[in-house]
Amino acid sequence: MPSLDVEVIEETVLSSEYQGKEPTKPEETEFYEPVVPVVKKDNNGIPSDAIVLFNGDNLDHWESAKDQTEAKWHLNEDGSMTVNDKTGNIQTKQKFGDIQLHIEWRSPKEIQREGQNRANSGIFLSGKYEVQVLDNNDNSTYVNGQVGSVYKQHTPLAMASVVSGEWNIYDIIYHSPEFDGAGLKIKSGTLTVLHNGILIQDHVEIKGTTPYIGWPKNPPHGKEPLLLQDHGDNSRVSFRNIWVREL
Repeated sequence: MPSLDVEVIEETVLSSEYQGKEPTKPEETEFYEPVVPVVKKDNNGIPSDAIVLFNGDNLDHWESAKDQTEAKWHLNEDGSMTVNDKTGNIQTKQKFGDIQLHIEWRSPKEIQREGQNRANSGIFLSGKYEVQVLDNNDNSTYVNGQVGSVYKQHTPLAMASVVSGEWNIYDIIYHSPEFDGAGLKIKSGTLTVLHNGILIQDHVEIKGTTPYIGWPKNPPHGKEPLLLQDHGDNSRVSFRNIWVREL
């Protein structure tokens, strides 16, 4: 076998950004703009550039997803809010595109029902793409619909739930799909999800909407609200400490 020229191999793997004469001074590959913003966390762990959507004081950032009237979920003394059964989904008044989302949720300590009817809710990015919230402790269901799934699309890499009745944490990185002028999708959205600090969705492709019945659809959209689901079965799921960083 003939010997390979290492320099030729290195040249072939370089992207177009790095073609041309090889730099001979370190400063030729250094740059100082844009200046990186300083972001620090406060005593509650919230980044200084975050938008706080719920801190337990009120539901001012939320509205009914059905008719944009006042959000009708329960506001609790412990700084959480709980689904008010059959009052409908709630959504943020503000619309978002790409975001980092922090949200904490809790299923009831008292076990009721089985399968998809036990402490079921959901977090819908752009109001369309669901990350499942469900009490799966000793409660099996279809794996692409279990806790931490991208509903009916991606099974989680791990089941990382805490004991029923304790607080779970989702940290989500969401990149919205892109559409052309004709409304055709030209780039899929992606989701990365950490559940209680454990990676469960690793930059997975959003194939479209996440319906209970049917295939994913790809209606064109821009920035849309973040939506929390009322599953309508007295799920009594609670949420707290919700903030986003726009990316």
